[in-house]
Amino acid sequence: MTSDRLGRLRAAMAERGIDGLLVAKPENRAYLSGFTGSAGVLLITADRAVLVTDFRYTEQAAAQAPAFEVVKPESTNQALLARLVDETGIRRIGYEGDHLTVDDHQSYRQAVSGCEWVSVTGLVEALRMIKDEIEIALMRRAAAIADEAFAQILPLIKPGVTERDLGLELEYRMRKLGAEGVAFETIVASGVRSSLPHGHPTDKVIASGDLVTFDFGALYQGYCSDMTRTVMVGEPTDKQREIYGIVLEAQKRGVAACRPGITGKELDDVCRSYIAERGYGEHFGHGTGHGVGRFIHEGPRVSQRGGDVVLKPGMVITVEPGIYLPGWGGVRIEDMLLVTESGAEPFTHTPKELLIL
Repeated sequence: MTSDRLGRLRAAMAERGIDGLLVAKPENRAYLSGFTGSAGVLLITADRAVLVTDFRYTEQAAAQAPAFEVVKPESTNQALLARLVDETGIRRIGYEGDHLTVDDHQSYRQAVSGCEWVSVTGLVEALRMIKDEIEIALMRRAAAIADEAFAQILPLIKPGVTERDLGLELEYRMRKLGAEGVAFETIVASGVRSSLPHGHPTDKVIASGDLVTFDFGALYQGYCSDMTRTVMVGEPTDKQREIYGIVLEAQKRGVAACRPGITGKELDDVCRSYIAERGYGEHFGHGTGHGVGRFIHEGPRVSQRGGDVVLKPGMVITVEPGIYLPGWGGVRIEDMLLVTESGAEPFTHTPKELLIL
């Protein structure tokens, strides 16, 4: 699959009119080459793909990035790059303007004379929005790990246990099931704290009558999953049932509307307009979703701001509307979806009807 990614990248480079690309951002470097070490730079041209890394990683790089020439700099990356640019005859070189520091950029420009430097922020990220078969399989597995871990902790969610203990147990179960780590800092927020969209676990004790929101994901072979479920401890009140029902219907409408051709903003509108119709529009303050991949938040956005990208098959997004009432609590429900040719395939399979524990 690396050759396919390089082919797509080279076509995008040609469209931008650049004959060389310097890639230093770790997630982009791993996406293009397969190399997961903490230090390295890629130089890609129409007919060469070079991975520059130091002696700590040369053996790892050779194993993980077979499509790349692995080169160890004799002095500095800048000096080696200057030699490679001279060898390949690069005239316009692209760089990641949102990642390369000002000092690094200046040092590269000083070392490499005779070529034009062009910022190509977002070039690789645009390619990463469309997942290939390998990426899709890894994300399915990451989502399955999260589903299974959540199922395993359900019996533990009861009065007397703390948010912190539940969060730690959830992370432990994901690791036991094969995750290399968590995709992001786990959220567990109960009772009035569930009105905090990013309420991280505390020593608060779960009580009967609490809504408890869990937002979490597994990291599996470099790829993330993301899901949210809100459960009820004890018998719900009429208002708790009402709020949950509104969020559930909004989320289901969003999932049903997910398809190629719709923009992220239009998909956000589906969920947002329903919540507003039910009188809670001002209490849904974040976007409906986001892309997921090597990062937990990447393109495309499913929101009013920046949601202009048209969804295409192969994109993986979340749909996660919520209602948050300060001093009362909140509800959020989130699934991760693969955009297909005809609609969307859910990666999240944990039931989302109100679960009363």
